[in-house]
Amino acid sequence: MSFFTYVMNNYDQILSLLVEHIKLTSIAVLFAIIIGVPIGIIISYVKKLNKPVLGVASVIQAIPSMALLGFAIPFLGIGTLPAIVMVVLYSLLPIIKNTYTGINSIDSNMLEAATGIGLTRWQVLYKVQIPLALPVIMAGIRISVVTAVGLMTMAAFIGGGGLGFLVFSGIRTVNNNQILAGAIPACLLALFVDYIVGLIEKLVTPISLQKTNDFNKKMLMKKRRHQKWILLVTALILGILFLVTSIDFSSNQKEITVGSKDFTEQNILCHMVSDAIEENTDIKVNRQCNLGGTQICFSALQNHNIDLYIDYTGTVYGDTLKYKPISDIEEVYNTVKKDLKQKYGIEVLDQMGFNNTYALAVRKDTADKYHLTTMSDLARVSNQLVISPSLEFINREDGLVGATNTYQFHFKDVIGIDGSPRYTALANGNSDVIDAFSTDGLLKKFNLILLEDDKSFFPPYYAIPLVDEETLKEYPELEEVLNELGTKLNNEIMSELNYEVDELGRNPEDVAKNFLKSIQ
Repeated sequence: MSFFTYVMNNYDQILSLLVEHIKLTSIAVLFAIIIGVPIGIIISYVKKLNKPVLGVASVIQAIPSMALLGFAIPFLGIGTLPAIVMVVLYSLLPIIKNTYTGINSIDSNMLEAATGIGLTRWQVLYKVQIPLALPVIMAGIRISVVTAVGLMTMAAFIGGGGLGFLVFSGIRTVNNNQILAGAIPACLLALFVDYIVGLIEKLVTPISLQKTNDFNKKMLMKKRRHQKWILLVTALILGILFLVTSIDFSSNQKEITVGSKDFTEQNILCHMVSDAIEENTDIKVNRQCNLGGTQICFSALQNHNIDLYIDYTGTVYGDTLKYKPISDIEEVYNTVKKDLKQKYGIEVLDQMGFNNTYALAVRKDTADKYHLTTMSDLARVSNQLVISPSLEFINREDGLVGATNTYQFHFKDVIGIDGSPRYTALANGNSDVIDAFSTDGLLKKFNLILLEDDKSFFPPYYAIPLVDEETLKEYPELEEVLNELGTKLNNEIMSELNYEVDELGRNPEDVAKNFLKSIQ
């Protein structure tokens, strides 16, 4: 499938995410200006605050954006709020610094003259200092706005939406067309925003301070009128976008939020569960697919940011509840069901019909060269091989930590690579072993060999719907719908659905919808 074909098939989703991206970026930049400019003015007067404020702003900008999002989630939840807060914080430094620099760079003789003609300190500020400093202030705002467009792609990691959804979904499914469908509009948006803010920067700069070698004053005034019309039209379009996207056309008061983790199978399940609920009940579903890892989704459920999501028995048993991995299917499920209800007020519904357990995968040539069929075979030659597991797998007791203790692995190197890029690294020979899920569609795409867990280390990973207790009390019909859906799925079906997305490039929402139609 070519890039243009992908765009034509998914133009409605791309436009929707673009509008969402514009809206989020505009809100973030507006708040950054409202906060940053006054702070810049204050520290230009109160000199003792100069270094501390700029130092704090610099430290905030030095913190990795993903880390800042991680810190924000326990306090702000998921969705648009933490994403906007993150972008606001990252946008403050250039605005504060340029405001401070612009005001401090004004000729002291001019300020003395303004004071000499009787202007008060406040009048000097808004009649002299701010007008003369505006070009410098706008330069800082211009930097912040362009940077904010790129930073807002991170919102997709926590269900905030925007063009980052396409970028990160494409990375995880090795879908270059999807990556470009998100990246190219983001780049064009950044260029357009830079142009618009550049116009504002020119308009706020006094004519006397602008170079007029090529234009006389009359031509410059005419050019300014054209620039004002461009800004007016842009403002009107932006206002219409805000108005249209803020109106809720739904009169249905029964609504729940379904979330998911950030890989192919979870995206399919998110849409599948949502469609099944909407088709079989009168409940409207707000979809927050592609939120992030286990802890993000579980925290979102605890904090009532979402009402349900699909997890896996082994993940909850080992990673969330911190039990040592065991292979007893019933004991794992019963323990998870009992503990989540008692400790967190979360209901666990019936296990679905597929077991997406962890596995270690190698290329066929690697398996042939070292005669690998089991994980014990791998342990024998592990000191000659490089493993590139996902970041979550590295740190989990039911992942690399426990597997190393059980099989006595001694890999030559461990290089953590999240998402589908680890498959690419394996295919390119940059690594020799990766972790995988037994229903991954990418296994078929890259023709990989799964090694047998001959010591039964990995616990069962049957999919289980986790539902907020209060939500299930309010909407008891959810249990019947989700339990019925679970009986329709098995390992082969789930693997094929994942393959349709990962290799054939189909939209997870369409794949989920087509499957539900096929079982009706």
